[in-house]
Amino acid sequence: MSTIALVDDDRNILESLSMALETEGFHVKTFTDPAAALAALTATPPSLAVLDIKMPRMDGLELLRRLRQKSDIPVIFLTSKDDEIDEAMGLAQGADDYIKKPFSQRLLLERIRALLRRTELKGSVGGSEGSKEMMVRGKLSLDPQRHACTWGGQAVQLTVTEFLILQALAQRPGFVKSRDNLMDAAYDDQVYVDDRTIDSHIKRLRKKFKVVDDSFDAIETLYGVGYRFSEA
Repeated sequence: MSTIALVDDDRNILESLSMALETEGFHVKTFTDPAAALAALTATPPSLAVLDIKMPRMDGLELLRRLRQKSDIPVIFLTSKDDEIDEAMGLAQGADDYIKKPFSQRLLLERIRALLRRTELKGSVGGSEGSKEMMVRGKLSLDPQRHACTWGGQAVQLTVTEFLILQALAQRPGFVKSRDNLMDAAYDDQVYVDDRTIDSHIKRLRKKFKVVDDSFDAIETLYGVGYRFSEA
């Protein structure tokens, strides 16, 4: 049974979502206090967390920033309607997906199931579906079995979405992957995301690798075309 953590200062939303998720067979933990949620999610990571952005004392962005220092659990953000800044900031902090308020519970359930499937199948990408073997490309090593990534022997912590995007790029070094290709590799085919979402994940990937290697330039942008991975 998958455990879903819900963090929102609106008790009505928590109660409604909790009932809906439990009806679908999920175990649910709810939190109205982001600080308490951070402690609990760090000590006992759930299968997936749903975080509201607009909360007092500590907003969802800060909660995720602190959470990502210790955990790579899948995260879905709840954002204000038509607030593109929320979406961009959430993805930049390491969220795997987002959904705008107001939303239907059915839509959120679909997004949760899709992200859980991606987590379970993160070793199956594109033409190598079913492959769980270690991938080594120059300084890059990807281990789908352990969801582990290293660059030059140094660990790089990636979210599920980041891992899938990087794996798709690294499978064929030098070959260009369009944004649509990367969407197909990293997202369930029932989930639509726009170009900005992929671009945000790429920016965060580069930022993470530059922490361990300031000269990192293995992910190249071909403007108007897409991205490619270079072993050189």
